[in-house]
Amino acid sequence: MTYLARSIVGGLLSAALLTVAAQPAAAALAVPGGLPATAAVPGPVERPATADLPTPVVPLDDWLYLTVTRGDASAGDARGALLLCAPPQGHARAAQACAELAAADGDIAALPLKDVYCPMVYAPVTVRAQGEWGGRPVTYTETFPNGCVMAARTGAVFALDG
Repeated sequence: MTYLARSIVGGLLSAALLTVAAQPAAAALAVPGGLPATAAVPGPVERPATADLPTPVVPLDDWLYLTVTRGDASAGDARGALLLCAPPQGHARAAQACAELAAADGDIAALPLKDVYCPMVYAPVTVRAQGEWGGRPVTYTETFPNGCVMAARTGAVFALDG
C-alpha cells in the first residue's frame, strides 16, 4: 500500500474510531436534566481499560481511489472517491461496485461489457483507479467517448454520482 493510500485509509479509520469512542464517554458525562457536562467533573472519571474495548479488524486489501474526469483531461470536471469494500462505502453504488470487482478479481479491464446502445456523441470521459485489490496493486486509466460507453464498460465501479 502506498504512503498516500495508507494515510487516507488510516485517517478514515482514525476518524471512525474517534467518533465511536467519543459516544460512550459523552453519555457517561451527561448531567441529569439533559444538559451535557461542560465544567470539570468532581473526582476521577472512570473509563474502561483499553483492553476492554473491542479492536476493530478492517482488512485494507480491497480499496481503490477512483477519479472521473469529464471533458478535456487537463481542464475537465474531475470527481474522486475512495472505494472501500469491507464494508462497501465510498459512493452511492459501492456495494454493487465491490461485487463486480470481486467477480473480476479486482481487474477493471476484465469486467463484463454491458449490452446497451449508446449515442454516438463525443463527450470524453477519463477514468482512473489506483489502489490495492487482494494485496495486489491496481492501476487503471482509460478514456471513453462518453459516459454511456464508460458505464457499459465499467459497470458500477465509476458510478460516483449514483
